[in-house]
Amino acid sequence: MTAADRAGLSAMADRAGLSAGADRAGLSAGADGAGLSAGADGAGLSAGADGAGLSAGAAAAVAPLLRLDGVSKSYGTMTAVAPVDLSVAAGEFCAILGPSGCGKSTLLRIVAGLVAPSTGRIRIAGEDVTQLGAERRPTNMVFQSYGLFPHMTVAQNVGFGLSLRRLPPAEISARVAEALALVQLDGFGARMIDRLSGGQQQRVALARALILRPKVLLLDEPLSALDLKLRHQMQEEIRRIHAETGGTFLFVTHDQGEAFALASRVVVMNGGRIEQQGTPEEVYRRPATRFVAGFVGEASYLSGRRSGGVVALGAGPRFAAPGPDAGVTAMIRPERLRIAPGGLPARVADVQFLGPTTLVLARLPGGEVLRAALGDPQPGLSAGDEVRLAWDPSDVWVLDD
Repeated sequence: MTAADRAGLSAMADRAGLSAGADRAGLSAGADGAGLSAGADGAGLSAGADGAGLSAGAAAAVAPLLRLDGVSKSYGTMTAVAPVDLSVAAGEFCAILGPSGCGKSTLLRIVAGLVAPSTGRIRIAGEDVTQLGAERRPTNMVFQSYGLFPHMTVAQNVGFGLSLRRLPPAEISARVAEALALVQLDGFGARMIDRLSGGQQQRVALARALILRPKVLLLDEPLSALDLKLRHQMQEEIRRIHAETGGTFLFVTHDQGEAFALASRVVVMNGGRIEQQGTPEEVYRRPATRFVAGFVGEASYLSGRRSGGVVALGAGPRFAAPGPDAGVTAMIRPERLRIAPGGLPARVADVQFLGPTTLVLARLPGGEVLRAALGDPQPGLSAGDEVRLAWDPSDVWVLDD
């Protein structure tokens, strides 16, 4: 568990007034790892089901379940999050994507009530929750480190929040069974945590958060500790759980592949600011800035100038691209390049076999390096070979300099 997670769990427990009871029960300061929220109980696991699987466009047309207006966070002279406006519709799966230190986790903790904003308002289901503590917000949070109690069974971990609310044992048992079935851990209730794999522990953490039926489920890089294969499996599980519950998920990650695989809308942050938001395809194919273009995927860049709605690249090609007369940068994704007669002459600098594709780095006469991801095997192609690289004009996206 990171220091930030420990601080978040401790702060949540303090606000819920649970610390003393946790100590008496022999629990650690992280006892509230479930992200308890007293106001979450009535939302139901199927809350927002009508909006399940919303596209980014459809979500924008629906009244937001979560709305941030001018939310920011500063620590002295350092700005962690610049004023941010963000709306998330009921049933939407929204991913906040960005590099380490961009402010994405801070923004998530502000929504959870673990960090107080310096400015702005937070509304959930129309209610202003800006001044409410974490325990009074209809949110739950799944942390990067799972925060499970090793001395408890799976069922005790999952039902911990309900036990603190003193619900009848029969109701707790029924809801624990429902939550474990949702994450496909039927029959695991009696197991101790140390008898579980990393993926199973992550499912327990998800079940513990979902059992309290939050209106918004917050996930802070929950898959980052898993290996690649297990991470892909858990991505499929989270997609399934989102589809079955119809819940509203706000997911933070630095992995663009993870964001694209899971979310219907991706919000890209950099330096505490939102640089772009849209569907995964929009963000990937039509990035708003050079930073977004490079962060969400590999690309080749060619300098040029636009005049009269026509872009002339320094490498030679010309193509139509409406916009003001100015210097521009043309972006081409690697999978859009191909070796073909009539293309630009280039000399191969490197060839990398990547399994599904072969990555070819080729240098143009002007010095620019193009990255081509070729789906077909390239037997015999090696550094120093002369090739011709081509692309369709529709595959070029123009970024203003």
